[in-house]
Amino acid sequence: MDKVKWLQQMVEQNPADPQAHYWLGKELAENGRWLEAVQSYSTGISLCTDDTLRLEIIHELTKTSVHIQQTTSMEHSPVIEDEVHDNDEMIETEEAIAASAEELFNIEESEKQQKLLKNLKPRLTVIDGAGLKKTIQEVQKQVTFEDVAGLDDLKKTINLRIISPFYNKGLFAKFRKKVGGGVLLYGPPGCGKTFIAKATAGECKANFYPVHITDILSRYLGESEQNLKAAFDKARFQKPSIMFFDEVDTIGMSRSKASEYTRGIIDTFLTELEGIDTSTDEVLIMAATNTPWDIDSALKRPGRFDRLIFVAPPDEKAREQIFKLKLAGRYAENIDVTTLATQTEFFSGADIENVIELATENVLAEILSTGNERPITTNDLLHVLAEVQPSTLEWLRTAKNYVKYANQSGLYNDVEKYLRAHAKRI
Repeated sequence: MDKVKWLQQMVEQNPADPQAHYWLGKELAENGRWLEAVQSYSTGISLCTDDTLRLEIIHELTKTSVHIQQTTSMEHSPVIEDEVHDNDEMIETEEAIAASAEELFNIEESEKQQKLLKNLKPRLTVIDGAGLKKTIQEVQKQVTFEDVAGLDDLKKTINLRIISPFYNKGLFAKFRKKVGGGVLLYGPPGCGKTFIAKATAGECKANFYPVHITDILSRYLGESEQNLKAAFDKARFQKPSIMFFDEVDTIGMSRSKASEYTRGIIDTFLTELEGIDTSTDEVLIMAATNTPWDIDSALKRPGRFDRLIFVAPPDEKAREQIFKLKLAGRYAENIDVTTLATQTEFFSGADIENVIELATENVLAEILSTGNERPITTNDLLHVLAEVQPSTLEWLRTAKNYVKYANQSGLYNDVEKYLRAHAKRI
């Protein structure tokens, strides 16, 4: 695949990324495809919110427009009847230049208006209705460890193994310790593996790229491998960055169980994580799975996902915080979160949210039948708890068998330690 096609693919996957349009425009211009370059630059300007990048795109667009104008002037000749086709092409070129010049004029006028508005009191902000959705997405609060309830031991482990290398590159380089690599989060479903990955990216202040299975898989032969490589290339281009693969076992399953179709994806994944011509320096690859024993052993060896971190069900202190967070904003009174936390051992965050939802439904049903409005109480939640079981128990019992018979390499020592501490209650 040549560079232009690769950049066009990146633009198709990220149509709202002005930087992608900028690099595509530059490559098109270098290949002499001037009109396509103008179109790509113009699209990049309309999407761009970063002033520095915007000025750079305007600069490149101006250079391209001047080149087109000079080329057209040199090739210009009187029109005769046999040259109608050439004349049509020249008119199209002149129209493209005019449109580009008009857009540049509008941009300059807009910048003058913005400078004028900044000097006015009170200060006003002009909001483009078409770009409102994108603006809202950009100002969303970044998730950090403060937003994660409990998991203190896990936070310390992540801080030592993941965050510290990002902030102390000189120290780690002195010891020739690589900044980046792979980390695999595993544990029962609903315990916050995806959320802790987002929080890690927030703590590192790095670009966060969640890679969904739908972004990778394609029905066309070889395209899934290309999509996976393109995702890694984008993360390397904008490092430091963190890539996150949720349910990684879908593309990293054991090759002994894989079909001929998925075998190529797994091989590409292995190569991108650590291959002869690939590097994950300053690119942290985080992945989450509920079934680490189904993942290919080559992915779990040192150099790839060499750090396996167990995300256990929340402890009692964490469960108190989760109840407070999930009940915030609901019509509830005098909720005894301490009692609820003691009654929810092995409950995941998702289990606790489900308990609150069920209690809310019961209260609403009562209000609709009696007409007497009342808030949610502790008894409503305890009534639901008497009828439900934690979803993590099945996973822990399955993990117990794997730890007992398939932990010769010590990969699941964290799970083994947790199971021993709670053996009587599992």
